Amino acid sequence: MSATPLKLLSIVIPARNEEGALPSSVSHLHLELQLQNIPHEIVVVDDGSTDNTWGVLTSMAAEMPELRPVQNTGQNGFGRAIQFGLSRMTGDAVVIMMADESDDCRDVVKYWEVLNQGVDCVFGSRFVRGGGAIDYPWLKLTLNRIFNLFIRLLFRIRLNDTTNAFKAYRRTVIEGISPILSQHFNITVELPLKAMVRGYTWEVVPITWRNRRFGVAKLKITEMGSRYLFICLYVWLEKTLSRGDYHKTPH
Repeated sequence: MSATPLKLLSIVIPARNEEGALPSSVSHLHLELQLQNIPHEIVVVDDGSTDNTWGVLTSMAAEMPELRPVQNTGQNGFGRAIQFGLSRMTGDAVVIMMADESDDCRDVVKYWEVLNQGVDCVFGSRFVRGGGAIDYPWLKLTLNRIFNLFIRLLFRIRLNDTTNAFKAYRRTVIEGISPILSQHFNITVELPLKAMVRGYTWEVVPITWRNRRFGVAKLKITEMGSRYLFICLYVWLEKTLSRGDYHKTPH
């Protein structure tokens, strides 16, 4: 497997009212990537915060050149914030990561290493050997496993953690699956499913997730319904009816 060597890793982090979590999450991520000599930029998108998130980010950026805080001044929403960050990244690969330090920054290093083997996408799973989910609320965990099983059966894929936002892509993938429709948390399934349906290569690696220590979770259980179902059926229709019109163009 061969591909163009990667030069810069962008980490896109959507953040809304995360003043308590960001100092630790960004600092630990930056330190880990520095220790592993990974060239990087950290694009944190302030998505309409009403606390001091922007003040925290600008203060940290003054001491950390790799940190690039941006403000989403348009309509807010998890999916919109991620798209805002993706449109402003300069790297040739990207990891989408949560602001609350629930994702392990050491897994970002694993993602970078696998991408550099020539894979187009790397999808983490908390539910394979070597992975783990710590302090996962039982109701959200139950709904998560049911919906991920639905996705596996619908698309006949082995990935069992599609709904997790924490994934990595080459820039060519992001360009190849645009335009992105999802404006909310359903972006977490649109990106990987479109990439798979359109023929991009992917690998699964075990990751560790820990429930947030600061702030309040932004995902509401009610959003696990119609928006997720819509985007799944949208991509399934592409897979079933498009006859490969949007398939990855061979290099």
